[in-house]
Amino acid sequence: MRPRPFGDDPLPGPWTPGGPEVWLLRGADGTTGHEHVLDAGERARAAAFARAGHRERYVAAHVALRRLLGAYLGRAPEEVEFVREPCPCCGEPHGRPAVPGAPLHFNLSHAGDLALFAFADVPVGADVEQEPRASVVADVAGSLHPRETAELAALPEAERVRAFARCWTRKEAYLKGTGTGLAEALSVTYVGCGEQPASPDGWSLRDVEVGEGYTAALALAGV
Repeated sequence: MRPRPFGDDPLPGPWTPGGPEVWLLRGADGTTGHEHVLDAGERARAAAFARAGHRERYVAAHVALRRLLGAYLGRAPEEVEFVREPCPCCGEPHGRPAVPGAPLHFNLSHAGDLALFAFADVPVGADVEQEPRASVVADVAGSLHPRETAELAALPEAERVRAFARCWTRKEAYLKGTGTGLAEALSVTYVGCGEQPASPDGWSLRDVEVGEGYTAALALAGV
């Protein structure tokens, strides 16, 4: 699937059942001059970044998220309130992000100069990553599901990075969607390294086209 470009397309209208809707932010497109919509917690987290580039990307991603949610919910972006749902593993409030009483679920991921946003009627996870170095693939491949490890080992070396990136973003999107994050070992759930994702029970995985040098995926519950 292909996301809508934030900053080029107009902001959406009020949320209506359907979706999912996926947006992609490149750099700070459409966010400059809107930094005032961030709340005190977001400003504090932004200020804590040691590197200016990381701080700017965090601000841009969270400004865009607030502008999109505000448009979907019919609220001013600065009036959007965030909470964390209970973690499925321990029950503590560090699961999926949510807006209390909202008719939609959402998820955010950012890497490099990109930020990916997903919105749906059901729990949703999204992940975007820069393609890793071959040394990272070699280090991490053995931690994946045994079938995924075998799939990577069977590929020519030149194809492994791309296949690993597909697997990693699918797995991250799924784990973000469930709310468990990396509390679940990478070896537990099979999502596959091939051209088409393997969807876990109760979930649907889709690869997202985000351009050269990056890989992205979306996970939807109950589809």
